[in-house]
Amino acid sequence: MSPRVIVILGPTAGGKSDLAMGLARQLGGELVSADSMQVYRGMDIGTAKPTAAERAEIPHHAIDLVDAGEEGFTVAQWLVIADAAVEDILARGKTPIVVGGTNLYIRAFLEGLDEAPAADPAFRAELAQIESAELHARLAASDPVAAARLHPNDRRRITRALEIAHTTGDTATTRRTTWDDAGVTPRRNDLFTVILDWPVEAINRRINARVRRMFDEGIVEEVAALLRRGPLCAQARAACGYEELVQAIGDGTRPPRARDLDDAAESTKIRSRRLAKQQRTWLKRFRALKPGVSIDCDEHTTVESLVARVVERLAQADLR
Repeated sequence: MSPRVIVILGPTAGGKSDLAMGLARQLGGELVSADSMQVYRGMDIGTAKPTAAERAEIPHHAIDLVDAGEEGFTVAQWLVIADAAVEDILARGKTPIVVGGTNLYIRAFLEGLDEAPAADPAFRAELAQIESAELHARLAASDPVAAARLHPNDRRRITRALEIAHTTGDTATTRRTTWDDAGVTPRRNDLFTVILDWPVEAINRRINARVRRMFDEGIVEEVAALLRRGPLCAQARAACGYEELVQAIGDGTRPPRARDLDDAAESTKIRSRRLAKQQRTWLKRFRALKPGVSIDCDEHTTVESLVARVVERLAQADLR
């Protein structure tokens, strides 16, 4: 088969990583993570980061790039790293397998990034003197859609939205909607996309089971250890499970109450299910990409059957 860059898409807990590992074994591949939370060191259990054994068996790229307390890591920085990894893998005669749970990262990889305005240090310094509530109110007055999706304490994204409007005259929502509504136009001609499609009830059961495993495997201790090093940056803290546990653990001066941990687990399940719903909406715009395959999954689906289906379709695509 001709060299292809395989891109695996699907909802959280949908088996993307297991399929990626299976394909890497079959095709001589290496994995490139497109997960915005796996870039943070120490955030392992809650992000379903590959284990040490998996990373020893199959090389993984774009993982553990920055400390969880470090502000400001961007999709643009990730894209530079991911592109370099893909080209290096291809140069060594291997198959790059981009596997992601962050649809923004996947979209950026597929077609590049819109040229966003550069930072305005003077304007940012001015906004830094303003209380968070007032910043959020300013955004609500000019861009209510953006304000509704951003937490009032998310100063980084609120500042960026205000900065975009200040620099370009367009709201962040207008620019985002234009990008969202446009069809996906790949910047590479060597892509093969794989979409794993799950019924709502089935993926919700898988999400609930994953959250239970996270707590059984020690995510509470993981978050506590991270907090001992210092506060998490806003983006890292926003990961499903981490925000909930930061609130449950508090300042760390006392052990978290069992009731608070139970509430955190339930809240994590709810937010993860909402994330999966958002991902399903995003996936619709990727279905038209060719060559590729969309696979309907259910509780009887196995990794072996998925690998066989993808390899078969890859061979068919190569003959056209």
